Amino acid sequence: MPYCTSGGISLYYQVQGQGTPLLLLSGLGGGVWSWFGQNPFFQAHYQTIAFDNRGAGRSDIPPPPYAIHEFARDALGLLDHLQVEQAFVLGLSMGGMIAQELTLTAPHRVRALVLGCTHCGGSLHVSPSPRVVQTLMNNAGLTQEGVIRKNLPLFFSEAGLQSRREDVESYVQALLQAPHQSAEAFEAQLKAIRDFDCCGRLDAISTPTLIITGSMDILVPPENSRILAERIPHAEHVVIPGAGHALHVECRDTLNTLALDFFNRHSAENVPIRKLRP
Repeated sequence: MPYCTSGGISLYYQVQGQGTPLLLLSGLGGGVWSWFGQNPFFQAHYQTIAFDNRGAGRSDIPPPPYAIHEFARDALGLLDHLQVEQAFVLGLSMGGMIAQELTLTAPHRVRALVLGCTHCGGSLHVSPSPRVVQTLMNNAGLTQEGVIRKNLPLFFSEAGLQSRREDVESYVQALLQAPHQSAEAFEAQLKAIRDFDCCGRLDAISTPTLIITGSMDILVPPENSRILAERIPHAEHVVIPGAGHALHVECRDTLNTLALDFFNRHSAENVPIRKLRP
């Protein structure tokens, strides 16, 4: 299995397809398995790179605390390991926060950026309701599957749960087949999200950016995408009507197409990209 060392920890990663590199940044508790609806699509166009964040999957679980800038450093270390000079970047939820930090830290490494269902942290970000937070955190006495199914109404709109039952079940099975995340690692990642704040630095992002949200997202309310769009210069902003938080599942085709079209519009620039080494 492929691993790289970044920041003194071991990261599990997967590279699939050919072409311009596309880095996929996962959300809370996520990893390579999160992208089961994206990899088959994007492999026809790009060389996809996904990895298990620290504290999740097959990557190391260092002792807390964690910070978003450390996740971004991990991503940058993986690009260095793969000798990728520049990549398209797609980050969802916590992965969108990592993507913001990565772009601010190393803007020359990101050709174009797609941020989905995410926020910039700090005092400006709009939090979920106390009921949503309580539901997310109340896992006492539940099995892994029980936790996943309990959280489905937090990640999917009510309409999505009814109309995309097969996709929702694929999502459940992907999570069940992933390595189990400890409560300590989950809390450490969650605290990194709570401590994240890059709102005051967003005006420094010159990378072409597309922001996508669902109008029915109750985990990261859609007002957060408006804040991002107002603060990132020349950012494009799309709200998918009726969609919940799990855009990569509930709105898989729409998300994939929006991202592909956006990346294609920014792929003709005369900027050399070093390919992955053989």
